[in-house]
Amino acid sequence: MIRLLAKIFIKNRDDIENSAVRAAYGILCGAVGIALNILLFAGKFFAGTISGSIAITADAFNNLSDAGSSAITLMGFRLGEQKPDSEHPFGHGRIEYLSGLLVSMLIILMGFELARTSVEKILHPVPVEFSWLSIGILGTSICVKLYMCFYNRSVGRRINSTAMHATAMDSLSDSVATTAVLIATLAGHFAGIQIDGWCGILVALFILWSGFNSGRDTLNPLLGQPPSAEFVASIRNVVMGHPGILGIHDLIVHDYGPGRRMISLHAEVPANENVLDIHDEIDNIESELKQKLGCETVIHMDPIVVDDGVTKETREKVAALVNCIDDQISIHDFRMVVGATHTNLIFDAVVPFKFRLADEQVRAKICAAVKALDGNYFAVVNVERSYTA
Repeated sequence: MIRLLAKIFIKNRDDIENSAVRAAYGILCGAVGIALNILLFAGKFFAGTISGSIAITADAFNNLSDAGSSAITLMGFRLGEQKPDSEHPFGHGRIEYLSGLLVSMLIILMGFELARTSVEKILHPVPVEFSWLSIGILGTSICVKLYMCFYNRSVGRRINSTAMHATAMDSLSDSVATTAVLIATLAGHFAGIQIDGWCGILVALFILWSGFNSGRDTLNPLLGQPPSAEFVASIRNVVMGHPGILGIHDLIVHDYGPGRRMISLHAEVPANENVLDIHDEIDNIESELKQKLGCETVIHMDPIVVDDGVTKETREKVAALVNCIDDQISIHDFRMVVGATHTNLIFDAVVPFKFRLADEQVRAKICAAVKALDGNYFAVVNVERSYTA
């Protein structure tokens, strides 16, 4: 159904890199979610009324709150699509993350509420009036919620939206909760045992676990998380695809919401080339990154001596020594400053954030290796931590 509605209501639906298309998908899924949840509320409320089941009635109002969650998702995409302004020069894309976080909080709240009512049912069990109509409505609700989980997750993967993933998890939690109500109703009728409360406790734990996971996934982009390895590789491929670039480092990605990322990086360029020609090449790279990845980019040029055989050979030797210490360490901005009594080898060493050695330990090992290479060499090393090391 979502695919059919997307064909009807979303222009250029395959251009998912376009922020307007992403917003259209989010708004469409939110609107469908509101409609389906209201229908489920009406059906379950009717079934709960005729059966006298508090569990079914409570599940009905849970669907009504889910309609509110879908409305939050819809508004998140609508508000996130607003253009940049003087107070928010990088746009409003992070509102989508906030809407996903709010949905996660509602999931957690639902889990705590279900746990509370389940404990009450264990302490004070209440028999439920059996009705095949109620069973049919509950079964239909499970199927609808599974479908909502499927299409929200599918769209979430397609447009890379944490808010849609949170909504999908909400639908899955509701499906599990309704399944527990159905099992408890059948067990009470055919086996004469009241397991409403115990099923509710298990479901509540599942819902809380789902809510915390969804909250973590939506909170991470707000706090700042490293880009995916695939995205870093895409950046590297674009930049290194230009013959004038010798290497890149100090890559930083700022995420201001889906489709609103800014990149800064250092590009190593030959020091003996014409600076105007290199600057033109850098402009071309920035334009290509914007066109292919939709990112604004700032590139700093680092000149590298390439026509000095001694410097080139020494750099290669030092790089090999550093790799012997650990192949996760890389070096850049290598310079040689020759003095009357010794030569300083000045460079940066990049290690991963969770590297096994402290910065001082890395620096000490590199300095010792350089000293062993030549007694007249002194390493001046700046150790950097990077998620792209």
